[in-house]
Amino acid sequence: MGRIHVRKIEIDHIDPLSLLGQSDQNLRRIESEFPVQITLRDSTLSVSGEEEAVERAAGALRDLIGRVERGKVVEDADVSVALGAVEPGAAKDGETAAERAGFDEGPGYVFDRKTIRPRSQKQAVYLRALEHNDIVFAIGPAGTGKTYLAVAAALQSLRTRRVERIILTRPAVEAGESLGFLPGDMQDKVDPYLRPLYDALQDLLPFEKIRRFMELGVIEIAPLAFMRGRTLHNAFVILDEAQNTSVRQMKMLLTRLGANSRAAITGDITQIDLRDPESSGLVRIQHILENVADIKFIYFGNEDVVRHRLVREILKAFDEYHRRESEAAAEAQAANGLRPGNGGEAPPRAEPAS
Repeated sequence: MGRIHVRKIEIDHIDPLSLLGQSDQNLRRIESEFPVQITLRDSTLSVSGEEEAVERAAGALRDLIGRVERGKVVEDADVSVALGAVEPGAAKDGETAAERAGFDEGPGYVFDRKTIRPRSQKQAVYLRALEHNDIVFAIGPAGTGKTYLAVAAALQSLRTRRVERIILTRPAVEAGESLGFLPGDMQDKVDPYLRPLYDALQDLLPFEKIRRFMELGVIEIAPLAFMRGRTLHNAFVILDEAQNTSVRQMKMLLTRLGANSRAAITGDITQIDLRDPESSGLVRIQHILENVADIKFIYFGNEDVVRHRLVREILKAFDEYHRRESEAAAEAQAANGLRPGNGGEAPPRAEPAS
């Protein structure tokens, strides 16, 4: 075992309960993530352990102390974000020091049922992009707030009259966009596939207001196939689950945008349900549009997950599983005498000497 290091952090200027949580649960959470011991005595936190673990745990604590200094109470999701921010490689290329240091400076919205503010620097970057760019792509794992924040930004645009309506859509890929075999009328058939979009709306607005907006056509929720042939003026369009679109469907949606319209396209390229994952419109569009100005791509990582604390660990476990599967497949290919990149053909056998 290496030399024990101790890092001391003064917290006499803040409310300790806002930082530590009930029964010091936030400290225990950090201790479970890193091999360190954290103690509090006379308004001073002491973090002890091996040097690298101590520095990472202290970095997470400083992140959380910064939140309390700005008048916030630390929640479980905030601890997840702080832990993600100090993982090796967590800082992304192109992020400014201000973005890494103060994500509370990002846009915030107050709705009937909830106040929305970014919970990570990447969410702050995303919300700013939704305000300033007409087309924004958000790509990353589940639980990073891609669709939820897009819905919040769309409602804010509607409230400030930047747009006149909101259109929420996603591909019904599980039913192959062929819904005739399901019971009920068309709305009954598509509702199960659109439920996550309803959930986001209902978390922000009262049911009666949502119902009135839908009756007036101010908010429309429909499968992607229903967008064909339309021109969408003065609208905020959100395409969810975009990893399950084809290139043709992606082109169809993007070319529906009319005057004064905006679009947010969200998806997770690790959860593609298409038979050929490489045909995903979300995978291909990154290369097709990479040189188009004013289109913004935001990439989330596992460290940006703000759902239940175990979601980030689950995603990391799956990443490790897929890595082992790929290595095993490569080893099996090598053992069978196959050369990667030659179409799976075995190397030619030498002709016997005459």
